[in-house]
Amino acid sequence: MRVRIDLKIIIFLLLFCFTKQIDIYLTIMFFCVIHELGHIIVGLLLKMKPERLELMPYGLTVSFKVNINDLNKKIKKGTLLELKKIIVAFSGPLLSLALAIIFLYIDPIYITKQDAVYSNILILLFNLLPLYPLDGGRILKSLLHIEFGSQEAKKIINIISNIVIIMLTIVASITVYYFKNIAIFLICIFLWIITIQENIKFKNETKIYEMIKNS
Repeated sequence: MRVRIDLKIIIFLLLFCFTKQIDIYLTIMFFCVIHELGHIIVGLLLKMKPERLELMPYGLTVSFKVNINDLNKKIKKGTLLELKKIIVAFSGPLLSLALAIIFLYIDPIYITKQDAVYSNILILLFNLLPLYPLDGGRILKSLLHIEFGSQEAKKIINIISNIVIIMLTIVASITVYYFKNIAIFLICIFLWIITIQENIKFKNETKIYEMIKNS
Protein backbone atom coordinates (compact mmCIF):
# COMPACT_ATOMS: atom_id res chain seq x y z
CA MET A 1 0.00 0.00 0.00
CA ARG A 2 1.35 3.40 -1.02
CA VAL A 3 1.35 6.24 1.54
CA ARG A 4 1.44 9.91 0.49
CA ILE A 5 1.41 13.16 2.49
CA ASP A 6 -0.06 16.28 0.88
CA LEU A 7 2.39 19.07 1.77
CA LYS A 8 -0.45 21.63 1.70
CA ILE A 9 -1.18 20.41 5.20
CA ILE A 10 1.78 22.55 6.35
CA ILE A 11 0.02 25.67 5.03
CA PHE A 12 -3.13 24.72 6.95
CA LEU A 13 -1.14 24.16 10.15
CA LEU A 14 0.53 27.56 9.85
CA LEU A 15 -2.78 29.33 9.13
CA PHE A 16 -4.55 27.72 12.06
CA CYS A 17 -1.59 28.53 14.31
CA PHE A 18 -1.77 32.15 13.16
CA THR A 19 -5.53 32.32 13.88
CA LYS A 20 -5.07 30.52 17.23
CA GLN A 21 -7.38 27.67 16.18
CA ILE A 22 -4.72 24.97 16.04
CA ASP A 23 -6.26 22.97 18.93
CA ILE A 24 -9.61 22.47 17.22
CA TYR A 25 -7.90 21.76 13.89
CA LEU A 26 -5.74 19.01 15.40
CA THR A 27 -8.80 17.60 17.17
CA ILE A 28 -10.75 17.48 13.91
CA MET A 29 -7.78 15.92 12.12
CA PHE A 30 -7.53 13.24 14.80
CA PHE A 31 -11.18 12.29 14.41
CA CYS A 32 -10.84 12.47 10.61
CA VAL A 33 -8.22 9.73 10.89
CA ILE A 34 -10.59 7.67 13.06
CA HIS A 35 -13.33 8.34 10.49
CA GLU A 36 -11.12 6.99 7.70
CA LEU A 37 -10.24 3.91 9.74
CA GLY A 38 -13.95 3.12 9.60
CA HIS A 39 -13.71 3.04 5.80
CA ILE A 40 -10.61 0.84 5.90
CA ILE A 41 -12.07 -1.69 8.37
CA VAL A 42 -15.34 -2.05 6.44
CA GLY A 43 -13.41 -2.27 3.17
CA LEU A 44 -11.31 -5.10 4.57
CA LEU A 45 -14.46 -6.86 5.82
CA LEU A 46 -15.79 -6.66 2.26
CA LYS A 47 -12.52 -8.23 1.03
CA MET A 48 -11.28 -5.01 -0.58
CA LYS A 49 -7.54 -4.32 -0.50
CA PRO A 50 -6.32 -0.77 0.34
CA GLU A 51 -4.14 0.55 -2.47
CA ARG A 52 -3.23 4.11 -1.45
CA LEU A 53 -3.42 6.11 1.75
CA GLU A 54 -3.09 9.92 1.65
CA LEU A 55 -2.82 12.42 4.49
CA MET A 56 -4.67 15.51 3.26
CA PRO A 57 -5.32 18.89 4.94
CA TYR A 58 -8.80 17.62 5.87
CA GLY A 59 -7.77 14.13 7.03
CA LEU A 60 -6.95 10.75 5.53
CA THR A 61 -8.24 9.36 2.25
CA VAL A 62 -8.01 5.74 1.19
CA SER A 63 -8.47 4.09 -2.19
CA PHE A 64 -8.96 0.38 -2.78
CA LYS A 65 -7.79 -1.97 -5.52
CA VAL A 66 -10.43 -3.02 -8.03
CA ASN A 67 -11.44 -6.66 -7.75
CA ILE A 68 -12.25 -8.11 -11.19
CA ASN A 69 -14.84 -10.45 -9.64
CA ASP A 70 -16.77 -7.44 -8.31
CA LEU A 71 -16.82 -5.93 -11.82
CA ASN A 72 -18.22 -9.12 -13.31
CA LYS A 73 -21.25 -9.21 -11.00
CA LYS A 74 -23.86 -6.89 -12.50
CA ILE A 75 -26.45 -4.88 -10.54
CA LYS A 76 -28.76 -3.07 -12.98
CA LYS A 77 -26.41 -0.78 -14.96
CA GLY A 78 -23.66 -1.03 -12.36
CA THR A 79 -21.69 -3.76 -10.65
CA LEU A 80 -21.14 -5.26 -7.21
CA LEU A 81 -18.16 -2.90 -6.87
CA GLU A 82 -20.48 0.12 -6.80
CA LEU A 83 -22.56 -1.46 -4.02
CA LYS A 84 -19.40 -2.08 -1.99
CA LYS A 85 -18.32 1.53 -2.58
CA ILE A 86 -21.64 2.74 -1.13
CA ILE A 87 -21.24 0.58 1.99
CA VAL A 88 -17.63 1.69 2.51
CA ALA A 89 -18.51 5.37 1.99
CA PHE A 90 -21.37 5.15 4.53
CA SER A 91 -19.15 3.53 7.17
CA GLY A 92 -17.11 6.68 7.90
CA PRO A 93 -20.06 9.02 8.60
CA LEU A 94 -21.76 6.30 10.65
CA LEU A 95 -18.64 5.97 12.81
CA SER A 96 -18.52 9.77 13.27
CA LEU A 97 -22.19 9.74 14.31
CA ALA A 98 -21.54 6.91 16.77
CA LEU A 99 -18.57 8.78 18.30
CA ALA A 100 -20.60 12.00 18.65
CA ILE A 101 -23.30 10.08 20.54
CA ILE A 102 -20.75 8.24 22.72
CA PHE A 103 -19.02 11.48 23.74
CA LEU A 104 -22.33 12.95 24.82
CA TYR A 105 -22.19 10.50 27.73
CA ILE A 106 -18.48 9.76 28.14
CA ASP A 107 -15.75 12.33 28.82
CA PRO A 108 -12.84 11.89 26.38
CA ILE A 109 -9.20 12.05 27.47
CA TYR A 110 -7.13 15.19 26.78
CA ILE A 111 -9.92 17.09 24.96
CA THR A 112 -13.23 18.51 26.11
CA LYS A 113 -16.52 16.72 25.59
CA GLN A 114 -17.81 19.70 23.62
CA ASP A 115 -14.87 19.63 21.17
CA ALA A 116 -15.19 15.85 20.70
CA VAL A 117 -18.92 16.03 19.93
CA TYR A 118 -18.57 19.16 17.78
CA SER A 119 -15.69 17.70 15.75
CA ASN A 120 -17.49 14.46 14.94
CA ILE A 121 -20.73 16.22 13.99
CA LEU A 122 -18.76 18.59 11.76
CA ILE A 123 -16.97 15.66 10.09
CA LEU A 124 -20.30 13.84 9.68
CA LEU A 125 -22.07 16.78 8.02
CA PHE A 126 -19.05 17.75 5.93
CA ASN A 127 -18.57 14.25 4.52
CA LEU A 128 -22.25 13.80 3.70
CA LEU A 129 -22.18 16.78 1.33
CA PRO A 130 -23.11 15.52 -2.17
CA LEU A 131 -19.80 16.73 -3.54
CA TYR A 132 -17.40 14.28 -5.16
CA PRO A 133 -15.00 12.94 -3.86
CA LEU A 134 -16.45 13.39 -0.35
CA ASP A 135 -18.37 10.42 1.07
CA GLY A 136 -21.74 11.92 0.13
CA GLY A 137 -20.55 12.44 -3.44
CA ARG A 138 -19.18 8.90 -3.64
CA ILE A 139 -22.44 7.43 -2.36
CA LEU A 140 -24.51 9.46 -4.81
CA LYS A 141 -22.21 8.69 -7.74
CA SER A 142 -22.35 4.93 -7.10
CA LEU A 143 -26.16 5.03 -6.74
CA LEU A 144 -26.40 6.93 -10.03
CA HIS A 145 -24.01 4.47 -11.65
CA ILE A 146 -26.20 1.54 -10.66
CA GLU A 147 -29.35 3.27 -11.92
CA PHE A 148 -28.15 5.12 -15.05
CA GLY A 149 -24.71 3.76 -15.94
CA SER A 150 -21.17 5.08 -15.53
CA GLN A 151 -21.10 7.98 -17.99
CA GLU A 152 -24.46 9.45 -16.98
CA ALA A 153 -23.49 9.14 -13.30
CA LYS A 154 -20.28 11.11 -13.92
CA LYS A 155 -22.23 13.81 -15.74
CA ILE A 156 -24.86 14.22 -13.01
CA ILE A 157 -22.41 14.16 -10.08
CA ASN A 158 -20.22 16.72 -11.86
CA ILE A 159 -23.17 19.13 -12.14
CA ILE A 160 -24.24 18.55 -8.52
CA SER A 161 -20.67 18.99 -7.22
CA ASN A 162 -20.33 22.36 -8.94
CA ILE A 163 -23.65 23.56 -7.52
CA VAL A 164 -22.71 22.40 -4.01
CA ILE A 165 -19.28 24.07 -4.05
CA ILE A 166 -20.83 27.38 -5.12
CA MET A 167 -23.42 27.17 -2.32
CA LEU A 168 -20.71 26.18 0.17
CA THR A 169 -18.62 29.18 -0.88
CA ILE A 170 -21.55 31.51 -0.15
CA VAL A 171 -22.05 29.94 3.29
CA ALA A 172 -18.30 30.10 3.98
CA SER A 173 -18.19 33.79 3.07
CA ILE A 174 -21.06 34.57 5.45
CA THR A 175 -19.39 32.52 8.20
CA VAL A 176 -16.12 34.41 7.86
CA TYR A 177 -17.89 37.78 7.81
CA TYR A 178 -20.07 37.20 10.90
CA PHE A 179 -18.04 34.77 13.02
CA LYS A 180 -14.47 35.63 11.94
CA ASN A 181 -13.79 31.92 11.57
CA ILE A 182 -11.66 31.03 8.56
CA ALA A 183 -11.74 27.25 9.06
CA ILE A 184 -14.65 26.52 6.74
CA PHE A 185 -13.31 29.05 4.21
CA LEU A 186 -9.92 27.30 4.07
CA ILE A 187 -11.63 23.96 3.57
CA CYS A 188 -13.79 25.56 0.90
CA ILE A 189 -10.69 26.74 -0.99
CA PHE A 190 -9.26 23.24 -0.87
CA LEU A 191 -12.56 21.80 -2.11
CA TRP A 192 -12.50 24.28 -5.01
CA ILE A 193 -9.11 22.88 -6.01
CA ILE A 194 -10.48 19.34 -5.90
CA THR A 195 -13.64 20.33 -7.80
CA ILE A 196 -11.64 22.03 -10.55
CA GLN A 197 -9.44 18.94 -10.85
CA GLU A 198 -12.55 16.74 -11.10
CA ASN A 199 -14.03 19.08 -13.75
CA ILE A 200 -10.88 18.74 -15.88
CA LYS A 201 -10.89 14.97 -15.39
CA PHE A 202 -14.59 14.77 -16.36
CA LYS A 203 -14.05 16.84 -19.54
CA ASN A 204 -11.11 14.68 -20.60
CA GLU A 205 -13.01 11.45 -19.93
CA THR A 206 -16.02 12.81 -21.85
CA LYS A 207 -13.84 13.62 -24.87
CA ILE A 208 -12.38 10.11 -24.84
CA TYR A 209 -15.87 8.59 -24.45
CA GLU A 210 -17.20 10.60 -27.41
CA MET A 211 -14.22 9.63 -29.57
CA ILE A 212 -14.75 5.95 -28.82
CA LYS A 213 -18.51 6.25 -29.31
CA ASN A 214 -18.15 7.94 -32.71
CA SER A 215 -15.34 5.73 -33.98
